[in-house]
Amino acid sequence: MSDILGFLKVIVQRGINLAIRDAITSDPYVVIHIGQQKLKTHVIKRNCNPVWNEVLIFSIKDPNVSINLAVYDKDTFTLDDQMGMAEIDLKPYIAALKMAKGLHNLPNSCALKRIQPNQNNCLANESSIIWENGKITQDMRIKLKNVECGELLIQLDWNETPNCKGLESEDITTLEKLNNLDLI
Repeated sequence: MSDILGFLKVIVQRGINLAIRDAITSDPYVVIHIGQQKLKTHVIKRNCNPVWNEVLIFSIKDPNVSINLAVYDKDTFTLDDQMGMAEIDLKPYIAALKMAKGLHNLPNSCALKRIQPNQNNCLANESSIIWENGKITQDMRIKLKNVECGELLIQLDWNETPNCKGLESEDITTLEKLNNLDLI
């Protein structure tokens, strides 16, 4: 575990207006790849607005890795149908984690950074990286690509254990951290 920086919890909350791939509905599930790791949610039968609320935990060794996710419709007799995909850049979240290390006196619900949707990310609307009760989380509404419709609500949550390497950033002083944070 000495090469693991920490653990990323990806909470797959729910899907919104997912594409229909069966006669009148779909049986969706989500597959997430981070590096060589692959985890998936359970299948929700006959529902284009599924609620999963599932926590998928990944060990992170490289802070430059991205999250690749895909939504599928479970089929019994044929290959599962794809219902969209997305790639999520972890760099803004990791940067906020590094910058906020040692800043334990921030007020709750303090937004450390806001990320606007653009052509290079899959955000459906603005996403904020929030300091809450000593934890830094990011809620995202993800617009699925390569599909006619569909969005996912997910949350990122970082955890370190004593055996983890952690996100060291000796090169950033506390003053630089404060200057770089978009405290809102």
